[in-house]
Amino acid sequence: MRIGELAAAVGVTTRAVRHYHHLGLLPEPERLGNGYRDYTLRHAVVLARIRRLTELGLGLAEVRDVLADDAGKDLAEVLAELDEDLARQEEAIRERRARLRTLLESEGGTAAEGPVSPELAALFRDTAHLTDSPMAAKDREILALIETSAPPEERKRLMGLMSGVVGAPGGTERAMTVYRLLDELEGIGTDDPRVDEAARALAECVPAGLLPEDAVLDESNSFLAALYADCAPAQAEAFRRALRIVAEGRA
Repeated sequence: MRIGELAAAVGVTTRAVRHYHHLGLLPEPERLGNGYRDYTLRHAVVLARIRRLTELGLGLAEVRDVLADDAGKDLAEVLAELDEDLARQEEAIRERRARLRTLLESEGGTAAEGPVSPELAALFRDTAHLTDSPMAAKDREILALIETSAPPEERKRLMGLMSGVVGAPGGTERAMTVYRLLDELEGIGTDDPRVDEAARALAECVPAGLLPEDAVLDESNSFLAALYADCAPAQAEAFRRALRIVAEGRA
């Protein structure tokens, strides 16, 4: 058989046949006087087995183990490992679909900042009425960024702290006040008395344990530097003063 005939008989491409030759999975056949490969029934049998194994989900390195004559894992062992791997994938898919269902059923999960976790979606729902506040919108973006970048355990801790702030008695009203005060700082000087007012209100909303003690006043912190740069000068100054108030409270 020529390579095209072999590929057609087994239902693969000639490119796949050449690739399997290159990897050593399919033995090279003898060549005829004109230089063409002369494939036998044995090549077709091996190629068909390679196809069946790859369709089961085995990687080519695992296929090599199965095809090895005297070394490597036997087929039963490889298939058992594959079954375990598929079971893990099924569980991960179930968890992802459950999360998607929660997001689709929630109002906050599919917001502009989404998709976000159910916990953050619930937090967004509590402040959904603040659509006309530029600082509230920025805060939502920052929270979505933190949730994406933080490790799972830290993300869970931070979302719990933030939900506790908003969910506490009067928490939503305090958040509205902070956003309003910060919005009013747009375009004013850093020496305006309203900067101190906003800083004190913001500090009162910072839950204990939200920020690491060694990072509260660390001006070299890249996240804080980026936050300050993204705010108006008076807003950035209010954040700095709020963090100093938090640090003084710890002392």
